[in-house]
Amino acid sequence: MEHPRRAARDPLQGATPAARPEPAEGRFRSVPEWMHPVRAVRQRFQRWFHSRMPRTDTLTLSQRNVYILPTRAGWMLAFTLALLLVASINYQLNLGYLLTFLLAGSAVVGMHMGHSNLRGLTLHLPAPAPVHAGQAATLDIRLASERTSIRHGIGLGVIADSGLGDTRIAWTDVPAQGRSSLQVAWSPPRRGLHVLPALTALTLFPLGTFRVWTVWRPATRLLVYPAPETHPPPLPPGEPQAGHAGSARLPSAGEFDGVRAYRRGDPQKTVVWKKAAQAFAAGRDDLVSRDALSTQRQQLWLDFAQCGGADVEARLARLTAWVLMAERLGLDYGLRLPGREIRPDQGPGHKAACLENLALC
Repeated sequence: MEHPRRAARDPLQGATPAARPEPAEGRFRSVPEWMHPVRAVRQRFQRWFHSRMPRTDTLTLSQRNVYILPTRAGWMLAFTLALLLVASINYQLNLGYLLTFLLAGSAVVGMHMGHSNLRGLTLHLPAPAPVHAGQAATLDIRLASERTSIRHGIGLGVIADSGLGDTRIAWTDVPAQGRSSLQVAWSPPRRGLHVLPALTALTLFPLGTFRVWTVWRPATRLLVYPAPETHPPPLPPGEPQAGHAGSARLPSAGEFDGVRAYRRGDPQKTVVWKKAAQAFAAGRDDLVSRDALSTQRQQLWLDFAQCGGADVEARLARLTAWVLMAERLGLDYGLRLPGREIRPDQGPGHKAACLENLALC
């Protein structure tokens, strides 16, 4: 039978889960509370250490920028060697001496091989392609080696703000006097122009007892477009050009009023593919093209002030979706933003210019 005083100390014992109070926030965190000051000091030292390194898109590793420390397995090996040495001294074991110094010599040779495996390697990072917010950017890193032997087990990864242990490492081998490429993913926090985080190149070759690494700060930047609206409304109606005030307006569905039968030699961008798909579904094979006269009388403007939305980010998301929609339909469109204006046009260059202005707005 349980002691009555002990039972009185836990008045909620036997209560239903709904009756029990919720645990305090942060009680079951993955990082203990006493580790927070240690992590804060480590992050501050990491930022100071990284700030001393110049930014460059091409880095050649040498003795000045390659570092080496024992891993956990290396420290365990050192502890084991110390025990073997003490036991060999106490019991005067010649074979114990032989085993101890043989293992120690292997560890020292492995240390030099691991440092040589990374030293002399050249890393290069081309400018990454722009991405939309919420997407992961792919960093295509190229490795080049002039050494006559293969470099085994080269890893690359992004150094997170909370330390190297919170990132994923991608591994590759670099052939002798050859090149290799490796892709590393990084998720930017928001839209805009971002400097890339610090990268690391490391190796555990050959025994895994020493970690040889370097820190690399690329100079190139990543442009992050706004994330497009998931379900945007139809494109706004077209605005008549000067001198054509009475001309037809662009319907809200994003198609021009003036269409005609397809003529041989019409460019593909003038074909109304949506109507062609509908005709094909109905068993017909007739094509229609946009009327050039109707196209010249009206312009499609994507206006920041008239796109609706509760805040700036919602408006930018809608404008981004409209830009992608108009480009997909092959329409000429212009963009109006606070303090800037892009004349109507189409094509990959025009789309990139519009999305860049939306990202930096």
